[in-house]
Amino acid sequence: MSKDKLTDSKLRTAKPEAKEYSLGDGDGLYLRVKPNGARLWVFNYYRPSDKKRANISFGPYPDVTLAAARERRRESRALLAQAIDPKRHKEEQLAIVQAQQEACANTFERMAAKWLDLKRHDVSEAYAADSWRSLELYLLPFIGSMPIDQIRAPLVIELLRPIEADGKLETVRRLCQRINEILDYTVNHGLLDANPCSAIRKVFKKPAKKHMPTLKPEELPLLMSDIANGRLDHTTRCQIEWSLHTLVRPGESAGTRWDEIDMEAKVWNIPADRMKMERPHRVPLTPQALALLERVKPISGHRPFVFPGYRDPLGHINDQSANAALKRLGYGGRLVAHGLRSLGSTTLNEQGFNPDAIEAALSHADDNEIRRAYNRSDYYEQRVIMMSWWSNHIEQASQGNLSLASGFKALKVVGE
Repeated sequence: MSKDKLTDSKLRTAKPEAKEYSLGDGDGLYLRVKPNGARLWVFNYYRPSDKKRANISFGPYPDVTLAAARERRRESRALLAQAIDPKRHKEEQLAIVQAQQEACANTFERMAAKWLDLKRHDVSEAYAADSWRSLELYLLPFIGSMPIDQIRAPLVIELLRPIEADGKLETVRRLCQRINEILDYTVNHGLLDANPCSAIRKVFKKPAKKHMPTLKPEELPLLMSDIANGRLDHTTRCQIEWSLHTLVRPGESAGTRWDEIDMEAKVWNIPADRMKMERPHRVPLTPQALALLERVKPISGHRPFVFPGYRDPLGHINDQSANAALKRLGYGGRLVAHGLRSLGSTTLNEQGFNPDAIEAALSHADDNEIRRAYNRSDYYEQRVIMMSWWSNHIEQASQGNLSLASGFKALKVVGE
């Protein structure tokens, strides 16, 4: 007969009693039989750290057989011989397995989707859709299913090289930016210690800077004539003229909110979260700009946005509506909505206005970091004068084709 105290037949016939009892197999291995009929393997040992008794469960019988329980006892005693606590060792192994499972679940595609869900709050739906399309086209088929902690710079660079070879340098730049945003998001959520691709953009050629299509200052009268006589709906025309008088970016213009407008102080306060440079921006409102607001107030004064959307009146006009309208007017390839800012900048610089005030009006950051740190002025008082000149200049350029701003002022005078 075996020297071991337990046998399979003895285990099978072990019946529950009124109180819990144990059947020993030697060397610290026991089978606990509970009153409810449950039978659990327990290994009792001295902890290496403090020499106090401790228990570790090996699981229920018969799921864990006698042979399996003895093997686990042997493994535990081998660990104890190395002064390793088997219970703590088991917990550490489970933690490793769990971390590996989580790492496998946190694929590049999954983290990219989480990143985009967050980014949707700050960008237009069109921009979000374009971001995801670029990932689907160039990255997800190759690294989408890869755990995020396995992403390495050489692999990503290798994927982007053919795109660079095709001359799509702007696409490469945007992909580098999106990859870094995704990995930074992952770092910030504790799933990576560091972003391994933070410097990948440095190994690619830089795309040549393309200036937004715009007009020469002397072409402003023709533009105002085309805007006045073109087949544009009222909201779009108002938004184009508003952009021209305020010199803000198209997205900032399209998203103008009534609660940002201070009619009494004649200022438009754009919050930081709506600005490209993520800092608040004040726009002095000229009489012409205020007249435009009066024009649209009957349409949208009871709604959140000054320029309401067509499909969703509680939303705002699409960021691209102005570009589409200018294209319909025959300015495709010659002028985009963003180019209105360049037109204003060129004109104001030619008229000798303070370049710093012009840059402040455009909400540009100073390229000189030291100067930017010390120069906190937004040149507001200078801009009040400058923007007044600019709005008067636009009105004069309208010639016989009244802009909505000047036309409304004329109507008010007649009515008085």
